[in-house]
Amino acid sequence: MLVFENRHKRMRKSPSTYKKGTHSLTQSNRCRLVVTKLTELLLKYGCGLSSTFYKYLSLCRQVQAKKTHPDPLAILDPDKYSLLYARGDEWYEAYDECQVIGTLDIPWSHDDARCLSARIVVKPVEAVDSEENKKQQQCLAYLIGYSLEKDTSDRLGELMFTRRKLASPRRQELKRRDDKLYATEPWVSCTPLPAELQDWLNRKLPVTLHYMNKISFSIQTDLSATPNVLLKVFRRVMSDQRIEYDTSTNLVLKISGREEFLSEDHPISDFLWVRQCLKTNQDLHLSVVPMSQLAEETVKFMDWPLVDGFSGQFSSHDDLRLEGKDLDDIFMISLLDCNRKLRVKLLGFDIPKLPSKCPQSVSVEASILYGNKVLSTVSSLPKAFADEVLWNEWLEFDVLLRDLPRGAKLGFTINAVNASGGDSPVTADVQKGKAKVLYFVNLLLIDHRSVLRQGPYTLHMWSYLDLEEEAITYQADKLSSATNPDVADSMAISIFLDRYSFPVVLPNSFSPPECSDSPNSTLSRSASTVIKSNKGSLKRFRQESIRYASNLPHFLRNVDWMNRRVVEDVHWLLGNWDAEELDVAVALELLSMDFADETVRRIAVKRLENLSNDDVLRYLLQLVQTLKVEPYHDSFLAQYLIQRALRSKRIGHFFFWYVRSEVAGCPYFRQRMAVILEAYLLGCGQAMINSFVQQVQAVEALQEVAILIKQIYPDKTDLPPTGVTFHGLQLDLTSKLPDEFLLPFDPRIKVGTILLEKCKVMASKKKPLWLEFSPMPSPTSVTPVGIIFKHGDDLRQDMLVIQTLVVMESIWQEKSLELNLVPYGCISTGYNIGMIEIVRNALTIAAVQRNHGGTTGAFRNDALYEWLKSKCPLQEIHYKTMERFVKSCAGYCVATYVLGIGDRHNDNIMITDQGNLFHIDFGHILGNRKHFLGVSRERVPFVLTPDFLYVMGRVKGRNSLCFQRFRDTCTQAYLSLRSHSRLLVTLFSLMLLTGIPELSAAEDMRYLREALQEEQSEAEAKEHFLQQISVCEQLGWTVQANWWIHLVAGIK
Repeated sequence: MLVFENRHKRMRKSPSTYKKGTHSLTQSNRCRLVVTKLTELLLKYGCGLSSTFYKYLSLCRQVQAKKTHPDPLAILDPDKYSLLYARGDEWYEAYDECQVIGTLDIPWSHDDARCLSARIVVKPVEAVDSEENKKQQQCLAYLIGYSLEKDTSDRLGELMFTRRKLASPRRQELKRRDDKLYATEPWVSCTPLPAELQDWLNRKLPVTLHYMNKISFSIQTDLSATPNVLLKVFRRVMSDQRIEYDTSTNLVLKISGREEFLSEDHPISDFLWVRQCLKTNQDLHLSVVPMSQLAEETVKFMDWPLVDGFSGQFSSHDDLRLEGKDLDDIFMISLLDCNRKLRVKLLGFDIPKLPSKCPQSVSVEASILYGNKVLSTVSSLPKAFADEVLWNEWLEFDVLLRDLPRGAKLGFTINAVNASGGDSPVTADVQKGKAKVLYFVNLLLIDHRSVLRQGPYTLHMWSYLDLEEEAITYQADKLSSATNPDVADSMAISIFLDRYSFPVVLPNSFSPPECSDSPNSTLSRSASTVIKSNKGSLKRFRQESIRYASNLPHFLRNVDWMNRRVVEDVHWLLGNWDAEELDVAVALELLSMDFADETVRRIAVKRLENLSNDDVLRYLLQLVQTLKVEPYHDSFLAQYLIQRALRSKRIGHFFFWYVRSEVAGCPYFRQRMAVILEAYLLGCGQAMINSFVQQVQAVEALQEVAILIKQIYPDKTDLPPTGVTFHGLQLDLTSKLPDEFLLPFDPRIKVGTILLEKCKVMASKKKPLWLEFSPMPSPTSVTPVGIIFKHGDDLRQDMLVIQTLVVMESIWQEKSLELNLVPYGCISTGYNIGMIEIVRNALTIAAVQRNHGGTTGAFRNDALYEWLKSKCPLQEIHYKTMERFVKSCAGYCVATYVLGIGDRHNDNIMITDQGNLFHIDFGHILGNRKHFLGVSRERVPFVLTPDFLYVMGRVKGRNSLCFQRFRDTCTQAYLSLRSHSRLLVTLFSLMLLTGIPELSAAEDMRYLREALQEEQSEAEAKEHFLQQISVCEQLGWTVQANWWIHLVAGIK
């Protein structure tokens, strides 16, 4: 029992870094701690099967016998002494007292007797500068939006354990990181130049280079030129002009007025900003900047000492089995030796304050959960509800302890029981799964250290909120293992789990006697239990699945994860599988809540390792959500995301905001998201830290103003239609905002001071703020940067739609379809707060109609055409405008139909001066329509009104080349999406984890599948979409009528 007596020591107060050779801890230049070596242990290989604690104990006895230390028992305190071993140029700590020494990645060598041995050093733990550490923790807590320090009382608890384990992958990534590429990562496209820009391939592009205030000059260059070519021209001109410049450091090309670089060996035609300049006929201005003048990327935060990646893993079952061992040789028990059934003693529950609505009686339901699956359930007898209810009742599952998979949870719910239920343990409603759940909480049966839970636990439960009260994170009652931090006021349930004389651990592998070197011998025996519908062997499935890797998720969904023999075979199968055989959509699907097995999730992450930064960004929104599915804080997915974020500032920027938003809005996974975000911030570099501090300051200042305005204007309709200016409210934001900051939705844009005279409160229910800021100094940019700041809206649904538009656009670009979508910036920066980009040089269709006939403009078919014509007087430009309109209209017709985007009125459809149509405000998706007076306001599958058709020359049913091109473009775009339907459905299904109201059940995916006509042939699907176009033509007048009502009554 000594093992458990040492589990609850106070935590180490501050992190430190061990250096090889001197065995010293260095935290900063101001604090250098020299440590003397206490002693060394020379371990024989046979001794490697004992635990870390036994090594401490052995050393303690040696020291006590030799009287070489004044307090030998102090060596047993892990807060005072560490067990270290060197690997490469780093020192690692044997952190877990239960850890089997032989399972750590310790360098073993042969001694004189040809026995394997390893050298381990025991040394005192030294304190570091507490003031410096305090400042660091305060900074991290401010950036994360949550302080982890209050949760670190248990040294071996999951939080501290995860902190320590995540230090190793972070350190590895920082060693590999290319500092120049990290600081100047380019934003490029791998797709060919769009057709509308192909003419530039035969022309020269004018480029103006600026070097500080010394020189500016223009050159003409081919689009195939690289940044290095431009820098060579710069050096030649500087030499010819005999102008001195810094030659001691690398030079880099920075886009003037933007935080964006032209770097690496890409042709300049690949850079996104260059393409934007070509589209909008902007001049390209580049600043030549010495690398030494860029913000410092040095990591200044103190880091945790390294622990082995194998911490929390144990020997094979064969090493730990009890047979043939004396009692003195037993220090832990293999879970596979536990042939008794799992049972839990329900002691009772108590709640400090009864809720306003109390049920007459309640029962407690205990379940074994694995991912989102319920493997087994037992219920207590019902009892009258009170502030304290005692059961003292054993609940036994028909499940053997040895069959528990790692990651299995013991879930508890307190359910209301109908009075008519009698004495039955479970009412009819409970049997049907429709019982009123009042509270829930889950406990991992095998903890993060692979140790089986034992003894008493008091768990503080979460209230189960009704959907009409507040939507909770989807399946949080099955996926979360967090307890309610509100200890003083929350329901607390007390339980007792069977005790054992030793720690019971899950071994790394099954014993050799139970399985041969190759599992072929068990394949035919167990395959019939793996797939109910397939009686073939796993070996045959392996051979077939190499060609049909898309079948893997279906196969794994039918695995019996409680059958160890079957699981072993599946792990062998996955171990012999080449991850590259998997399609990205399949890999993402394997990260869904249907798959809790670590080996399954590991192969999915392995497939993602080769993704480009662009692809990681494309799926990052979903990948952050799937962290909720992981059983433990530390996972292959968490390590992967942290490493990719540390490798790329682009990924890191969005990773910060995506995770921080979850910390603020999702209490069930708050600690997990916070510790993962901390692991990233400890390695992202000082420049990123400074930038994040500025962004958080800006968000907090704007949030204060948004709350204040809602207090001034509490009602829905108490604002004039044009809004209220900040000057009219006498609001002063200048002193609260930082002098400059990057926009959270686009790290390429830095803004300066706020332009109060241009800011206003918009006339909308949630009182969004229209804000304008001065841009960074640039030879060309004089237009203010505009954002809309929202408080009270969950922007994650808008983020999902915009991200899906980006994915759709990439699919179309693979088919050489450039449909000119406008995926404007949009990001959630906290719980129901966020920012949206204002697209410049654009008007709503409602504004266009008002300018051409007032409220009756909704019925003027030529209003939009005349407006576009006024913007493009030249015939050649007008033709390009029509082309852009046709393509963008086709793109949004297909996209809005597939995604089921509703509430399409003339104030959330916009058009740019160049004819680019685009949609905004995606509050209704997946076929959810808005109603007025109980009647659906939308009768068409998507918006294709008579004024849109008039622009295409489709007047009174007359055909035109533009309209035919529109139909062809639509069908081509639609069929392209159908071939990627699995990816689109998977991306949406992963976002179920957000708890977005209109994406709250797996059934919501049915709309996507039906819209994409998955069950139909390609010809049938094409005809289906053409029919939708015809429906829009026939019912276009209904849309115009709705738009007229909108103009007259202002219904939104």
